[in-house]
Amino acid sequence: MDFGFSPEQEMLRATARKFLENECTSGFVRARMEEPAGVTDEFWAKLAEQGWLGLVYPEEHGGSGLGFVDLTVLMEEMGRVVMPGPFFSTVLLGGLAIREAGSPAQQKEWLARIAAGRARTTLAWTEPSARWDAAGVTCAAREDKGGFVLNGTKLFVLDAHLADALVVVARTGEGKTPEEGVSLFLVPKGTRGVEVKLLPTMDQTRKLCEVSFKDAPVPADALMGVKGRGWPALERVVERATVALCAEMCGGAQRVLDMTTDYAKIRVAFGKPIGTYQGVKHKAADMLVDVENAKSLTYYAAWAVDENAPEAALAASMAKAYVTDAYRKVAGAGIQLHGGIGFTWEHDLHLYFKRAKSSEFTFGDATYHRERVAQLINL
Repeated sequence: MDFGFSPEQEMLRATARKFLENECTSGFVRARMEEPAGVTDEFWAKLAEQGWLGLVYPEEHGGSGLGFVDLTVLMEEMGRVVMPGPFFSTVLLGGLAIREAGSPAQQKEWLARIAAGRARTTLAWTEPSARWDAAGVTCAAREDKGGFVLNGTKLFVLDAHLADALVVVARTGEGKTPEEGVSLFLVPKGTRGVEVKLLPTMDQTRKLCEVSFKDAPVPADALMGVKGRGWPALERVVERATVALCAEMCGGAQRVLDMTTDYAKIRVAFGKPIGTYQGVKHKAADMLVDVENAKSLTYYAAWAVDENAPEAALAASMAKAYVTDAYRKVAGAGIQLHGGIGFTWEHDLHLYFKRAKSSEFTFGDATYHRERVAQLINL
């Protein structure tokens, strides 16, 4: 059985690593952390030139038509450098939502613009309740004069301040289950009654926003898919985005492991490199086990998504439950084994620890996904 990546995927990995090591240095990341945009137009244009903004979009919409495993390879490399900016929100959230639920006209207009680097999007889903299930969707969309009017508040919306369009999850009615009555709307930037406020965050490489809708009018053609039946499409988008996030987390965890083992070989204490001491060696071995297990679960989940396998949802939650804990533990152990220098702002380890913590709660933490795994196996 061949569990390896194809030559094309290995080439993508090598190309991405070289590009990101040159263009997304630690200095670049730290500079973007201090800016509201979190990205430069020049860097965004270079991502588009690489073809990465449309990697998994159909060729007829300006994309490359590649699979989700290919995207996983790319996300892992982006995680290695803690890449800032709206790539994740645009490509994996707003863009995938348009691909999954958008009308042919919406897909034709927006996917090509995203792939070319001329548009940025995101997904406005979570609310002040901080719930990830359908019952947490209370933002209301009522029909009015042939269109809809949105009212409500969305919290922790990735890069909403940069988005040219928001995919908004809103409730258009009630049904027998919370999932019934949930609809998706494509709301362009500048819509009257929409207010976006940047939120302070621990991880400054991720920009989060509060988005308020106060009698915000949207036309009928802003509706994505069938009214009241948007939840299944949203689940597919979040399932795929969760796997991509796990790949990014694996890349970050691997980088922390590499930095730590390199340091353990050169840091001398009591006349010997600290890597020769059992306490350090075993801690590093535990880190390696966590990283490799995290990768295995993530690659399996990416394969399941690519193949539309029945167990794709289960695989995604299994991966998120494990990778969430693994990245946090590895980042914490990396800081511990670096000793005093690991706690300084000058060292890059804190960038990875912060990303691990912010990613931990994105799309649900480990506890949430363990419960979801239990439900999916009928426990």
